[in-house]
Amino acid sequence: MHNPSDTAYPHIAISLAEQRLRLVRSADDDGIDYPVSTALNGAGEADGSGCTPRGRHYVRAAIGDGCVPGTVFVARRPTGEIWSPQMAALHPDRDWILTRILWLCGLEWGKNRGPGVDTFRRFIYIHGTPDTEPMGRPESHGCIRMRNTDILDLFSRVGPGTGVDIA
Repeated sequence: MHNPSDTAYPHIAISLAEQRLRLVRSADDDGIDYPVSTALNGAGEADGSGCTPRGRHYVRAAIGDGCVPGTVFVARRPTGEIWSPQMAALHPDRDWILTRILWLCGLEWGKNRGPGVDTFRRFIYIHGTPDTEPMGRPESHGCIRMRNTDILDLFSRVGPGTGVDIA
């Protein structure tokens, strides 16, 4: 099991109350803040809850390197589509996962890892979303949504093994 130390850098901290993601690159770094949108259903770890899981995590996989911004992903695979307002109008109920995916894995057995609460098996990601979607307020189905330009920037600064704390 991967177990990054509390002082490993870079490190991501996500505030559910503030709807912010902060990337800290070193002990002397003030960090880079990005607005996010977490779960409409609030915080929680249970399978099927539609909630954003709390606690210590790490980036298990980084998906989408080299894909065009706006690339549409389904089941972590690019579909060959590029998001557009016209496509959104044709699929109004689709939960758009765009541009890049950072797939999270929990580190706390019984809280966000293991039967009934496993972040990785729940397919919880940090991912891009259409710029028409609001940031700064909970709207997602459990994932952490970001603006496409922001996920591109974050993706270029982190990779598998990066620690992620969600509180």
